[in-house]
Amino acid sequence: MELLAPLSPAECQTLILSVKVGLLSCLGSLPFALVVGWFLARHRFPGKALLDGVVNLPLVMPPVTTGYLLLVVLGRRGLLGRHLDAWFGVTIPFSLAAPVIASAIVSFPLVVRAIRVAVEMVDPGLEQAAETLGAGPLRRFLTITVPLAFPGILGGAVLGFARSLGEFGATITFAGNIEGVTRTLPLAVYTMMQIPSHEAFAFRLVLISIGVSLLALFAGNLLARIPARR
Repeated sequence: MELLAPLSPAECQTLILSVKVGLLSCLGSLPFALVVGWFLARHRFPGKALLDGVVNLPLVMPPVTTGYLLLVVLGRRGLLGRHLDAWFGVTIPFSLAAPVIASAIVSFPLVVRAIRVAVEMVDPGLEQAAETLGAGPLRRFLTITVPLAFPGILGGAVLGFARSLGEFGATITFAGNIEGVTRTLPLAVYTMMQIPSHEAFAFRLVLISIGVSLLALFAGNLLARIPARR
């Protein structure tokens, strides 16, 4: 098998699905990560350490545990999943939404951390000055905090996207390994490794994963420099 040969239809399908899952999970979690990161950076309150620990819990928990908890909550007989199925006919596990949710939760702490650091680097005096000029909380947040912290926000989003590309444990537990539906690049590599004489296919998928991740990080660094120059 030629490593530089054109991508096969199956590889293209897996690559497109992985990028789609990464983008959807990133876009879906970014607004929540922005609010949580700002809240942790700008507020002191009882239980802040507990909230910080809960937010970062997916970083230290085994991904399989995260996937199992998602099944307990959103599975067809889960705490919320049973109601979604009975009232709306919506079944999340083993559908496209499953790897998106799993990837979003696993990558969420990384995005929050990057945003929190970026917000902490914004001078609070600028926000206070805007307040004295009559700017409300939302306006200060959108016109001062977000623009000044934008490189860190963008960096967190790219980091979350890259992490989503490599998510395996929670995805295979919650979403399964269904070709064309939930089989992302890590799951495809795992599948090829289980088939005798398919090591070359697995290695080729590994190279594709590395290339896409490096491209995402390079693009994120390039975009982050634009507002900094302005």
